[in-house]
Amino acid sequence: MDFVLAVVIIGGLGLIIGGFLAYSALRFAVDEDPRVETICDLLPGANCGACGFAGCADYAEKAVKGEVALDCCIPGGKDVCNSISEVMGVESTASADKKIAEVRCVGTNEVARNKFYYQGVPDCKAAMMYGKGFKACQYGCLGLGTCVEVCPFDAMHMGDNGLPVVDAESCTGCGICAKACPRDVIYIVNANRTGKVILCNSKDRGKAVSDVCEVGCIGCKACIKGCPQEAIAVENNLASIDSDKCNDCGECLDFCKRDAMRDVVKIAVG
Repeated sequence: MDFVLAVVIIGGLGLIIGGFLAYSALRFAVDEDPRVETICDLLPGANCGACGFAGCADYAEKAVKGEVALDCCIPGGKDVCNSISEVMGVESTASADKKIAEVRCVGTNEVARNKFYYQGVPDCKAAMMYGKGFKACQYGCLGLGTCVEVCPFDAMHMGDNGLPVVDAESCTGCGICAKACPRDVIYIVNANRTGKVILCNSKDRGKAVSDVCEVGCIGCKACIKGCPQEAIAVENNLASIDSDKCNDCGECLDFCKRDAMRDVVKIAVG
């Protein structure tokens, strides 16, 4: 008898609690704007976080609420921004410029010196825990492929020379690789640039650079003298080229005493 009574009481409590939960779910339910799901379907779905939010669903929700710009999805680019703007009934602010990652280091295994032989975990951040990295140049790429591992679009791979290679066609310019690089070697740039670029990241003085790398920029300013467009400047011992001024004449190459100056990767931007 006691057992039956206990079952009845527990069952009754279960029904009461269940009914209260059902009422609460209906009473406090928040109707989701159908545009959230529509925008989610338009996004790449990589949940890469390049927009600055937890994932595509989080971004879609904030976009519908008007809390963020509609062009934050870097991987989606112009097409996704245009589609989201159409859903929201506003004019698109999409930029036609495609972005890609650029590795500003040409210190391959053959030309860049190491301080010691590293046998630890094959991860750049882990390697930085040992004497701030095994590479003698404190600005050079460690070449352990951390950037390759984090790329959500399979747009990077390690080259035989010990440096990461960017697939310009697959790269979306999301910036995940740049954030993962502990030596800040990777930059996000416009893919439709032309001209030359300095693929070096060192801020050290000339002799210090020469001691650890055979090709790093030594900030000698010889390239400045050889540029008729005045497109080159040297700051913090490192040369840089203004792509808006550079006409790709190539005259600077005849003056450069190193091999850090290269042709910009050219790809078609739709």
